[in-house]
Amino acid sequence: MESVRFRSLLDTPGPFVSVYFEDSHDTHDADAQLELKWRGLREQLEDQGVDEALTAEIGQAIMDLRPPIGRSGRAVVAGATGVVVNEHLLRPTAETVVRVSELPYIVPILENGFDSSQYVLVVVDHAGADITVHTDGRLRSETVDGGGYPVHKASGAETAGYGDPQLRTDEAARKNVRAVADRVAELVDRTGVGVVFVVGEVSSRSDLLTALPERVRALAVPLQIGARHSGHGFDEVQRAIEGWFLKRRLNVMDDAAQRFGAEIGRDSGRAAEGLGGVCSALRQGAVDTLIVGDLGDATVVADENLTTVAPNADVLSEQGAAPAKTLRADEALPLFAISVGASLVRTDERIAPADGVAAVLRYAPSVH
Repeated sequence: MESVRFRSLLDTPGPFVSVYFEDSHDTHDADAQLELKWRGLREQLEDQGVDEALTAEIGQAIMDLRPPIGRSGRAVVAGATGVVVNEHLLRPTAETVVRVSELPYIVPILENGFDSSQYVLVVVDHAGADITVHTDGRLRSETVDGGGYPVHKASGAETAGYGDPQLRTDEAARKNVRAVADRVAELVDRTGVGVVFVVGEVSSRSDLLTALPERVRALAVPLQIGARHSGHGFDEVQRAIEGWFLKRRLNVMDDAAQRFGAEIGRDSGRAAEGLGGVCSALRQGAVDTLIVGDLGDATVVADENLTTVAPNADVLSEQGAAPAKTLRADEALPLFAISVGASLVRTDERIAPADGVAAVLRYAPSVH
């Protein structure tokens, strides 16, 4: 995942509350189940001494987010000033997590979250399109009607002298598709989304892709789903979108594993593993991709202002910093990676690095 989506966490004061739970919406009583789950979560927050006002804000965030489609998880991360992250996960975590600590806990998002929670969905035909913009956990929909008619050739012959009806229908269709392309480009430029999903019958999808500016066409992903108004359901579209994100996630993991293995194999110095090696690379700003495995309850130490990190107090003292904080590694290392602009990847059996953490580096650091 790109670290930019988490940068707001760097400017948020702690302590932090990190909540992960299953919020699947695949039964007739899903709303009632969500209410019951929130009651249990609220009790845990109260037991851990979370401020009443912040607890209420977390509850509002949980109850107000648009319900997911089918099986889903939820991530909510809040700092002292309020909720910072509130989003659905591709899959629920193995168990409910309610953690109150000095730093945010984002590893479950790396494992099960969407790579980008922002996208545009375009359901197009030659008469126009239904466009949905998904940003910040919210959906905004609109319909574009290009005003070009007719878009279907009449079945019977027309009066001679009025021109070829096929030419008029073709031009009307092109006008409508151009209007859709212009609106999609405008929305992409305004929102900065990273992907545009296109649904519709084959010729409509093809014509829209051709009409899109090149910068937007590069973001477009055609989905092999039926035509507009053909009766396909939102559930089917949502499953296709989630499937695409999951496939991309697996590709990113494969790429990180291959890069790490290649750099280790050639002993280039552009890979690190273990708490010591990764902390050293983070201190030097050399980490390009942080690979997070099973860190368990491992800890690291940092100075008072969280400007440097080390595997233990002795190493931090050698760097001329006073050990002031002992932090969970699964919270601190991702946050330090975000601060240096590194990407973050949650690994599985592809890599089993020492101490449960590794990194692909931008360059070979001067000191390990």
